[in-house]
Amino acid sequence: MEVTVAGTRVTRTAGSAHVIKSRQLERFEHDDPHAVLVSVPGVYVRGEDGLGLRPNIGVRGVNPDRSKKVTLMEDGVPISPAPYSAPAAYYFPLITRMSNVRVIKGPGAIAYGPQTVGGTVDLVTRSAPSLASGALDLALGQYGYGKAHAYLGTSDGQMDFLVEGVHLRSDGFKELPSGADTGFYRNEVMVKGSYLVDPAARIKNELRLKLTYSEELSNETYLGITDADFEENPLRRYGVSALDRMRNHRTAVAVTHVIEPSRDLSVTTTVYRNDFSRVWRKVNGFRGANLFDVLAAPDTPQNAVYYAVLTGQLDSSTPGEALLIGPNEREFVSQGVETRVRWNVATGPVSHRVEYGLRLHHDRVERRHSENGFLVLGGALVPDGGPTVVTQFNEAWTEAVALHASDAITWRALTVTPGVRVELMRSALVDRAAGSEQTRLAQALLPGAGAYLAITEALGLLAGAYRGFSPPAPGSDEHVEPELSVNYEGGARFADGPLRAEIIGYFNDYSNITDVCTLSSGCLDADLDRQYDAGEARIYGVEAYAEHEVPLGQLKLPITAAYTLTRTEFLSSFASDDPIFGRVVKGDEMPYVPRHQASLSVGVEHERAGVAVGATYMSAMREKAGSEPMSRALATDEQLLFDASARVRVVGPLVLYANARNILGSQYIVSRRPFGARPNAPRWIQLGAKASF
Repeated sequence: MEVTVAGTRVTRTAGSAHVIKSRQLERFEHDDPHAVLVSVPGVYVRGEDGLGLRPNIGVRGVNPDRSKKVTLMEDGVPISPAPYSAPAAYYFPLITRMSNVRVIKGPGAIAYGPQTVGGTVDLVTRSAPSLASGALDLALGQYGYGKAHAYLGTSDGQMDFLVEGVHLRSDGFKELPSGADTGFYRNEVMVKGSYLVDPAARIKNELRLKLTYSEELSNETYLGITDADFEENPLRRYGVSALDRMRNHRTAVAVTHVIEPSRDLSVTTTVYRNDFSRVWRKVNGFRGANLFDVLAAPDTPQNAVYYAVLTGQLDSSTPGEALLIGPNEREFVSQGVETRVRWNVATGPVSHRVEYGLRLHHDRVERRHSENGFLVLGGALVPDGGPTVVTQFNEAWTEAVALHASDAITWRALTVTPGVRVELMRSALVDRAAGSEQTRLAQALLPGAGAYLAITEALGLLAGAYRGFSPPAPGSDEHVEPELSVNYEGGARFADGPLRAEIIGYFNDYSNITDVCTLSSGCLDADLDRQYDAGEARIYGVEAYAEHEVPLGQLKLPITAAYTLTRTEFLSSFASDDPIFGRVVKGDEMPYVPRHQASLSVGVEHERAGVAVGATYMSAMREKAGSEPMSRALATDEQLLFDASARVRVVGPLVLYANARNILGSQYIVSRRPFGARPNAPRWIQLGAKASF
C-alpha cells in the first residue's frame, strides 16, 4: 500500500511511516540498532546485552521480546529466521551496513506481514554506484572495539555490481572474575548486481542478484545479577557464565526480475531463501530452584544458598544445587517467491496508484536442545556425572500464501487508499522425542483504509483503520486463535521545505492479544514457542515528530525531536506460563512498554566539519504485567542517555570522526529478563577514519 513517510516530501497516505536517512545514520555512527530506532516515534526497545546483537523491538505497544511481533525485512524480503513458525529475531543485520531504515505503521503495514499489528521495519542496503567508486571506514575504541567497513562498486549503464563487507568486534564491557572476554565479533559480506537486458528497449527488463553471508561469535549469556550487586558494580558478571557462548551463521540469496512495460506499470518478482543456524551454550537455571526468583530475592532462606553457589561463595552440596547448562541448537530455513504489480492509471479527474501482491512462503525451524548438570566447586564448573538430558527435539514448519491489494485514489486534495490482505496458512509441530505431529490450518482477512486531506500545500490531515494480525504458533490447538485487532489512527502532518512535523494518535483494539513463549522472556524449554491467548486488550497513545534544518550562513543546524505516549490495558483476566505475564487481572498494564519516550538530536554542520549531540529518555517499564504502583524491584530504571559525535574533513576524501556513547556514564537496569538485572552500555568512546574514492 502507499505509505506516508515522515521526514520526506512524500504526502501520500495509507497510514504513517518514518524513514531514517543515510545522513542521520552516519551522524552518530551507531552500531546498536536500539540506539537508531528509539529516534522513531512509536518504536521502543527492551535492552539486553547493551550491544544490540539481538534486538527487542516493539511498535505501538506490541511485546518487544525478540522483535517477534514486528515484521523485519531487508530490501523488502523477510529476514526473521522463520517469520511464521518461529519469528523471534535471533538474527539482525549490522545497522552500519544500511543506507536507510523504514518503519511502516498503520494501514500501510498490511502490504507486508505476517505481523501487521504493530508494523514493519525494513532495512535498506546500499545501491550500486553509477560510477566506479568505493569507501573504507576504520574505527577503534574502548573495550577492544574495532570496525572495518568497506565497499566497492561500479556500473556501465547495463550491468552494475557492489561488494560490501563489515567486521565488527569488541572485548565486551561486562566483567568476569577471571577477566575473560565477554565480547563478540561479527562479519557480514554482501554482493549484489543487476543486468539490464537491453538498455535501448522500450520495455525495461532487468535481473538482480543479491548474496549475503553473516557470522557471529558472542560470549553472551542470559544470566543477570541481583539489584544489590548491580548497585555495587553494574558491569559485574557471575563466573558461572564464563563459558556461555553464541555461535551463528546465515546465508541469504535473492533473485529479482523487474519488467516495466510502461512508465505506469511494473511487475517485480523476487525469489528468496535464507538459511540460519545457531548454537547457544548458556546457563539455563538450577536443577532445584528458579533462577529468576533466586536473583530477585537472594536473601530469603530458600534462595540464600543458591545465590552463594551462583556467586562462588559456596560449593554445590546437593543435586538441586547443580546448574543446568547446555547448547540450544536450532536451524532455520525461510524461502519463498513474491510478486508485486504496481500500476498508475487515471479515470477522468481521478488518479489511481494500484498495487497487487502475492507471496508463496515456507519456513521451518529444527530444535535440538540438551543440558547437563554442573556443580560449582571452588568457583569452577565441574560436571556432576549425570546423563545429558534432551529438553527439546522437534521441528515446526509453516506454508503460507499471502495476497494483498490496494488502490490510492486521488481526487483534488483528497487521497483515499483502501486495501486488503489475505493470509492462508498450514502449519505443523513435529515432536521427534514423543513421535507426534500436530497440524492446523489458519486464515485471516485483513481489510484496511487510509485517507489524507491536503488543507494547504504544506498542511494535511490523515486518518486510517485496519485489521491487525499475528499468526498462531505451529502446533497450537484449533481453539487457539490468532492475534487480531482493529487499529485506528488519525493526525496531522506539516511539510514546508526543511521543516516537517507530524502528530498522530492511535488506538489498537484487540479482540485477542496473544503471547508466544521464548527463553529470552524466561519461559521453560517445555513451553518454548507455545502460544497463550490473553483475550481483549487495548493499546493507545500519541506520536509526535519534528525535523528542521536551520540555515546559518555557511552552517546548518539539523534538529530532530520525537515523543511517544503509550497506554496499555488488559481487558480480560487469564493465566500464562510466560513469566512476564503470569496471572493477569483485568485492568493490568502490559510489561516492557514505556509510558513516555522521547529523543532529541541537535547538530552544527559545515561542509568540512560537524558536531552533534543526542538525548534519549525512556520512563520505567514494568517487568511483569500489573496495575500496582511500580517499585524498582519490579521494573526497569527510568533512563536518560546522551550521545555526542564530531567529524572533520582533513584533506580530500579523508574524514576523521569521534563518537561518545552514553557520555555521562549513566548505568541503568534496562531489563530483568530472563534472569536478573541487565545493564546498558557504559560510557564508550570510539575514534575512526573514513575515505571515499
